[in-house]
Amino acid sequence: MNPNFWLVSGLILMFAELVIPGGIIIFLGGGGLVVALGIWSGLVTDWVSALTLFFISSLGLIVSLRSLVVKYAGGDSSKSNTLEILDAFGEVVKVVETIGPGEKSGRIQFRDTQWAALSDGSEILKGESARIIAIENVSYIVEKFTGAETDVS
Repeated sequence: MNPNFWLVSGLILMFAELVIPGGIIIFLGGGGLVVALGIWSGLVTDWVSALTLFFISSLGLIVSLRSLVVKYAGGDSSKSNTLEILDAFGEVVKVVETIGPGEKSGRIQFRDTQWAALSDGSEILKGESARIIAIENVSYIVEKFTGAETDVS
């Protein structure tokens, strides 16, 4: 039983937290340091008790200190619209390949990319404008746009 092994392993794990962030690895390193202290103090004498102490101390550190560390050293976080498709509804787009009639698919130009599109059953010719009304799988559902707006994405 070499306490230096546990000390070095614990420090390596703690420094690994800088490279692999997540807030868990540092506590595993702390468990290694606890085992090293247990070996130096004579409380830990064999591998079974060393591994048991490592698992228990690591789990105890994670459960008791992780929320505190996250609270004060939280890191970067942001909240954004995870349903980006909701932003697309109502957008006026240009038809680049005739859509319809019926269920015949075509293509639209939306946000500098061409997308598969289906119509509401009517035919929308190439070059005309359409409004996005829904999405089905990977195809936009559009309707012919006849409004006075000229803003076409």
